[in-house]
Amino acid sequence: MFDLFSPNVAYADKLGDFMTKVDTLIINPLIVLLFALATVFFLYGVFQFVANADNEEKRTEGKNHVLWGIIGMTIMIGVWAIMNIILNTFSIQGITPEQGTVHLNSYNPQIPPVGTP
Repeated sequence: MFDLFSPNVAYADKLGDFMTKVDTLIINPLIVLLFALATVFFLYGVFQFVANADNEEKRTEGKNHVLWGIIGMTIMIGVWAIMNIILNTFSIQGITPEQGTVHLNSYNPQIPPVGTP
């Protein structure tokens, strides 16, 4: 029987599986890629600074690359640290950022039948 006033319930086990796949297949590789790009940008800036010791314009450009590489890596490490502080402060279980896994408990609410108080 179809009832317009009964709530539709989404179960967390399917959502948990989906979020685990998104985290494992998309977000974690993207974080690794961004961190690698920031590191390469930093190292390119160091190389540019050292290789062009006589050209002040190239040295300034190298300094900027070093600075932005450090800023990018600092932001990513800072986000990781803040996330771990939050997880440890509130004793959140089931999320391990180091491994990139999220395990949610199954959600199965007990909904009373329509018409019962």
